[in-house]
Amino acid sequence: MSYKKAIDILPHNLLSAVQQYIDGDYIYIPRKEEKKQSWGANTQTRETIRARNMEILSRRLAGFSVAELAEQYFLSEKAIYKIINASKIG
Repeated sequence: MSYKKAIDILPHNLLSAVQQYIDGDYIYIPRKEEKKQSWGANTQTRETIRARNMEILSRRLAGFSVAELAEQYFLSEKAIYKIINASKIG
């Protein structure tokens, strides 16, 4: 998320009205409901995590221990168990 200067994008009268409520502080203006995007929609993060999790599952099926996987992927054992349980393979 990037910040924009209100003085650069809002009409003077609207900026003055906003300043009556908040002057010199940050304010977050949420997206309209119909324009909301799901997490990871603008990046490759979702696909990267999905590929990593599939790799973890594959290695677990190949015999790697949960402790080994946690160390290799810099995750806690609890996180590894969550990934495994999410796939329903145990």
